[in-house]
Amino acid sequence: MAIRNVRTDGNPVLREVCKPVAVVNDGIRKILDDMLETMYEKDGVGLAAPQIGIPKRMAVIDDRDGHILKLVNPKIVKSEGEQISTEGCLSVPGYRGKCKRPMKVWVEALNENGEEISFEAEGFLAVICCHEFDHLDGILYKDKAVEFERAEES
Repeated sequence: MAIRNVRTDGNPVLREVCKPVAVVNDGIRKILDDMLETMYEKDGVGLAAPQIGIPKRMAVIDDRDGHILKLVNPKIVKSEGEQISTEGCLSVPGYRGKCKRPMKVWVEALNENGEEISFEAEGFLAVICCHEFDHLDGILYKDKAVEFERAEES
């Protein structure tokens, strides 16, 4: 595994609509592993492939509540409810924003073995899914933020 460079706002790859992954193979699994390692190194809870310069439909998630996901070609097939979330992003360092997100989403994807999976995500996990999957369509959370400001230094 390897730590990858995270692209930041202004890099054109972050605004690309990502291409689907045709085949889940060892190369794709290596990228997913690298993404997870990079996410942990940067203290994130999610990372999408374009954030490391790869315009493919892949994301990794760890909501720190037992849900560690490596997702290929993920999509939200249904959503319900609404919540306001305070979000940050490894690709938009130093800022936070409040976004309207669904309270619950239903996701379909392939796992790291190319197997079809589906799951329901609620609360914080739903927010992470929405945030990461937006990256796959060239959307940054700041595009949807109802409030956007510099994060306080810790």
